[in-house]
Amino acid sequence: MKPSRLLLGWLLALLGLTTLLGTLRALQWPLPEPLDAVAWGLLLALLALAALDALLARRLPVPEVVRQLPPSLALGRWSPVRLQLQHDYQRRLTVTVHDHPPDGLASEGLPQTVTLEHGERAELTYRLRPTRRGHFQFERCEVILPSPLGLWRWRRLLPLAEAVRVYPDFARLYTGQLLATDNWLSQLGVRQRQRRGLGQAFHQLREFREGDSLRQIDWKATARQRTPIAREYQDERDQQIVFVLDCGRRMRSQDDALAHFDHALDACLLLSHVALRQGDAVGLLTFAADQPRYLAPRKGAHQLNLMLDSVYDLQSSQLPADFNEAASLVLARQKRRALVVLVTNLRDEDDEDLLPALKRMGRQHRVLVASLREEVLDRVQQTTVQTWQESLVYCGTIDYLAARQALHEKLEAHGVNVLDARPGELGADLVTRYLSLKKAGVI
Repeated sequence: MKPSRLLLGWLLALLGLTTLLGTLRALQWPLPEPLDAVAWGLLLALLALAALDALLARRLPVPEVVRQLPPSLALGRWSPVRLQLQHDYQRRLTVTVHDHPPDGLASEGLPQTVTLEHGERAELTYRLRPTRRGHFQFERCEVILPSPLGLWRWRRLLPLAEAVRVYPDFARLYTGQLLATDNWLSQLGVRQRQRRGLGQAFHQLREFREGDSLRQIDWKATARQRTPIAREYQDERDQQIVFVLDCGRRMRSQDDALAHFDHALDACLLLSHVALRQGDAVGLLTFAADQPRYLAPRKGAHQLNLMLDSVYDLQSSQLPADFNEAASLVLARQKRRALVVLVTNLRDEDDEDLLPALKRMGRQHRVLVASLREEVLDRVQQTTVQTWQESLVYCGTIDYLAARQALHEKLEAHGVNVLDARPGELGADLVTRYLSLKKAGVI
C-alpha cells in the first residue's frame, strides 16, 4: 500500500504550514497561540483519516480479472492480449492494471487505467512481442485500487496462471496457402528453373505438341489413334526429405533480431511446407543439442504441425558440432533413400571431419549442405579501407572467405551439393535448390 498524491499533498501542506509557523516564531513575529494547536490538530485529523481509509481499503473487494491470450504467439510479431475486469463494489471504481508477462515477452501498452462500473465488465488491450521461442508461463496480474477516501493506493497481486507457446514465425506459410503455388514462390524470391530432361513418373497421354521431344512419342497409342500421341511426365512424389539441424554453438551467431538458429528453423519450416505440398515426406533430426530431437518423415499437412510442436522450444547449445555423430544418427534412423539437408555454418576447420561424414551419408542418401554466411562478412567486403586497422580486418575477412569457399568447392568436387546463403535468404534459396533437384530427378 502506498500513499496517494492527495495524501502526500496534504502532508506537504501541513509541513509547510508548521515550517512557516516555526520560522515566524524564530523571527519573534507576534502570532496567536492557538495556531500551533490548530496545526497539530489538522495533522492528527489527517493521520486518523489516513488510518481509517487504510482500514476501509483492506475491505475492498478485489476485481475479477480474466486474461485472453492468443492460442500461440509468433516469434518477433506483435500480438494483442485482452484483460477483462469486473468488480462487486457498489460504486464506480478507477483502477490501474499491470500484467506481468514472463521474461522473453516484450510488452507495449502497460500499465493502463480503467474505470469499472458496478456489475459491468470493462476490457483493456495491450500487445506482446516474443523475443525468443519456447514455453512461457504467466503467473500473476497486478491491480492498484484507490482507497475509498483516495488517500492510499492498494496494490493487489492476483494469481492468474496461464501458459502460452511461442513458435517460429510461420505466419507467411499460411499466407502463402491463399496464393497460387508458382505466384507465391515467385513472391518469396524462389526461382524455378526449367527441367533438364524429363521427370521419372508417368502422368498422362496427350496429343503431341510443338516443342515436344521425339522420345516422348508413344508409338502404340499413335498407331491406335492415327495421330501423334506423347507421354507427359511429372516430378516424382512420395520422396523423403530429412533435415539435419545443427544446434551447436556456431548457430548462436546473430546479425539482426534473430539468431542464425532461428533463421535456420524458419527455412526448414518453409521448405517443409513446400515439400509437403509437392507430396513428399518431411522429417527432422538434430545434433549437438542438449536434448536431441527426431521426427520421422511423413506426408500430409498435419506433419507441419508436428514439426512446429517439435521445434518451438528447441534452443541452440554450447556444444561443438560433431558431423560424424550426425552421420551415424542419420544412417541409423533413416533407412530409405532421402534428401538429407544438413543446415549448419561451415568453417574452414571443418575439412577434416566434415567430408568423411558426408561421404558416409552420400553412399545411401542425396546430401545437400546449407551453410549460413554471416552478413557482417559481406559488409566488410563492401567497406572502404582507410586505416591500418581496417586493412587488417578486411584482409582477415577475405582470407577467411577464401578458405571457406575452398571448402565448398572441395565438397562439390566430391559430389556434395552446397548452398551458401545469408540467414535472411536461406529459406528462399533452399526452396529454389530443392525444386531444382526435384525437377532434375536427382533426389
